[in-house]
Amino acid sequence: MANTYFIGDLQGCADQLLALIKKIEQISSNNYYIFAGDLVNRGPKSLETLRLVRTLQQTGQAESVLGNHDLHLLAVANGIRPAHRNDTLEEILIAPDRDELLHWLRQRPLAIFKNQHLVLHAGVFPSWSAEQTMALAHEVETKLKSPAYTDFLANMYGNTPDTWSDDLTGNERLRCIVNALTRMRFCSADGKMDFATKDGLAAAPEGFAPWFDVDRATIDYTVVFGHWSTLGLLIRPNLISLDTGCVWGGKLTAVSMNDRQIIQIDCPQQQQPG
Repeated sequence: MANTYFIGDLQGCADQLLALIKKIEQISSNNYYIFAGDLVNRGPKSLETLRLVRTLQQTGQAESVLGNHDLHLLAVANGIRPAHRNDTLEEILIAPDRDELLHWLRQRPLAIFKNQHLVLHAGVFPSWSAEQTMALAHEVETKLKSPAYTDFLANMYGNTPDTWSDDLTGNERLRCIVNALTRMRFCSADGKMDFATKDGLAAAPEGFAPWFDVDRATIDYTVVFGHWSTLGLLIRPNLISLDTGCVWGGKLTAVSMNDRQIIQIDCPQQQQPG
């Protein structure tokens, strides 16, 4: 059986990923890597990172969920969103294998469930069970994989609705699912998301808490996520937070699913926070 390692946000830091994999392979062999999303953007080697993870996935050594920066790449590539000032996506957009890479990217899942571990990029609503989370992720994945995926991307952005209801339909339903899985940090006890606050736990707005500290239906499973660099590494019996700010000059982190061993690589600063 392969040794599974969860790896936090890469954001185009290919050299650090190679160094991390080398360090892991010195510890164990027959390894499998699950990435928590945000493979690209803001770091210096988004193209190389995307190619590397794609090769690992296609050779049966890895899988990745989609993060908000990965979805942003798809939107920019299809002319739906403008590039941001700090984006580092141009080398992908002009690459000879651009179409193959983008096609591969939109086939990726938004959630993975493996050995009682639920992996996603950001968060889950309190009312969502693991089974419901996987089913709702699949709804979005089906749209992304369809020939009409650009219609989905064109309607993906926006902060409403900010509270989940099983009665949501159409683009509002899909947008709400995407925002939870790829953007959520804080929510209220009744499941209302806050999108304004990006700082750590002490910055919770009044009436809000970190989504994982609200009474949640996934409490009996370990939820593994990235996205929240100001939260950093946080490991509890039912929680693994992996984004340790590689692109901000922090670390790139892997955590073993089997024994929670932590393996890290120091990273040079590629972007100034804020």
